[in-house]
Amino acid sequence: MDFLDLESGPIRPHEARYTLMLAPFDGTSTYMKGSDRGPEALIAASANLELYDIPTGSEAWNSGIATYRPILNFTNPETMTDSVRTETAHLMDLGTMPIIIGGEHSVSPGAVWAAAERHPGLTVLQLDAHSDLRNEYEGSRFNHACAMARITEVCPVVQVGIRSMDAGELESMNTDRVFFAHEIYNRTDWQTDVLELLGDDVWITIDLDVFDPSLMPSTGTPEPGGLDWYAVDSLVRKVVAVKNLIGFDVVELLPGSNPAPDFTAAKLVYGIISAHYTKERALEEQ
Repeated sequence: MDFLDLESGPIRPHEARYTLMLAPFDGTSTYMKGSDRGPEALIAASANLELYDIPTGSEAWNSGIATYRPILNFTNPETMTDSVRTETAHLMDLGTMPIIIGGEHSVSPGAVWAAAERHPGLTVLQLDAHSDLRNEYEGSRFNHACAMARITEVCPVVQVGIRSMDAGELESMNTDRVFFAHEIYNRTDWQTDVLELLGDDVWITIDLDVFDPSLMPSTGTPEPGGLDWYAVDSLVRKVVAVKNLIGFDVVELLPGSNPAPDFTAAKLVYGIISAHYTKERALEEQ
């Protein structure tokens, strides 16, 4: 099955404006495992999405959305990172927007590295419960707890929704670029502040545990006090509207007996695509 399970059938990345690349790696998670099943669960849930996006009044499926299942080297997190980097670069060179579907958060650095090589001014917006700034964890610099440490080596990051971290990560954290969950709770101005910190070219990395577990229980490390649907959805749509979205990833879906979180993740992906599709159409009509 491919994303949205369209009657018109699958298309290939070189024919598509957007390509979902599945990266079902779960090799370093330390609490609950199963995120390797996340990509296919998201794809299966997407078959039940309505194709009309209400906020934009669009049907972005018309733009061409491919589903890509590359053969990635999952021998260890280092080789996995190299594989994701190579395949993401391949998609970008084809002219399709890469959308990486994990898997654990360790799949994100390789994708961001490929994007940063092609867009030197890239900024990453991280939506996450955890800061993921450990330089090394359990003997690896490419553990999922180190994802943002590897990304900050190539480009600046703005972190949103953080509510869990080790004290040792403070040394690597730029707190002027962090929007802790407890600090933005009940604020109305914080999204404007996020936009001001981002550069023109943006990659969005979304760990689904940014949501409160009452909405998204299906993650490997759920944390109370997370963001709600409208906070996340409105932020990413605003970013797409005013910035140049290079690509994005959605990670850490750990599917269970309740399919609702899988559907939520799929709807989030389609919403971002719809926002970008609508923006491009408006620019073409000018």
